[in-house]
Amino acid sequence: MVTNSQHISQQFEKELQDVRSRVLAMGGLLEQQVSNALEALMTGNTELARLAIDTDKEVNSLEMSIDEECIQIIALRQPTAGDLRLVTGILKTITDLERIGDEATSIARMALNLSEKDRPKKNYRELQSLGNHVCTMLRDALDAFARFDVDQAVKVASEDQYIDEEYESIVRQLITYMMEDPRAISRVIDMIWSARSLERIADHAHNVCKHIIYLVEGKDVRHLSIEKMEKILNRPR
Repeated sequence: MVTNSQHISQQFEKELQDVRSRVLAMGGLLEQQVSNALEALMTGNTELARLAIDTDKEVNSLEMSIDEECIQIIALRQPTAGDLRLVTGILKTITDLERIGDEATSIARMALNLSEKDRPKKNYRELQSLGNHVCTMLRDALDAFARFDVDQAVKVASEDQYIDEEYESIVRQLITYMMEDPRAISRVIDMIWSARSLERIADHAHNVCKHIIYLVEGKDVRHLSIEKMEKILNRPR
């Protein structure tokens, strides 16, 4: 015989699983949005760019509904300890995911701008490597969330410093282009903004990894360097 308290517990567990699944659905949608925006940037495909822009509405809607569901769980279930950490960790995670959608939208808008301009001989390959690196980091961060894998979260978070270095190198290169050919200034500025949005996506993926560490380990590592974080978690390189 199932008691009332067991029924409530099972229902609560179902609600937690549902909200976690919806975060993963939001992450999958974002992966596609970022991929479409990057492809539009590389190829000048305006249809993909507009698709990426339109996807942002769906991302925003998911964020709002997940946020509302989490607030309902806190208000009605009054979760404690690990369950409360899970819900608050999810709230933090979806904020960063929504901002990834904003940056993907910015890239898609830059892709539309660039589609109206002459394409350079290198065809924006400066951004291709950075974009691929960022997409991989986002995918791996979402995978770590799906499995609540702290070791992978730490590993993925450490990738952010390499993306920062790659971004800085690209900006220096693009500034050199502007100095050599003032006619390219408008195009290069759009490229710099696109690179900046890619770097910011990596920052948010980095934050997602730190949220995973919080909800699994209960340790707030938001403002710690990778080295200090690894030391606290006893995970040396």
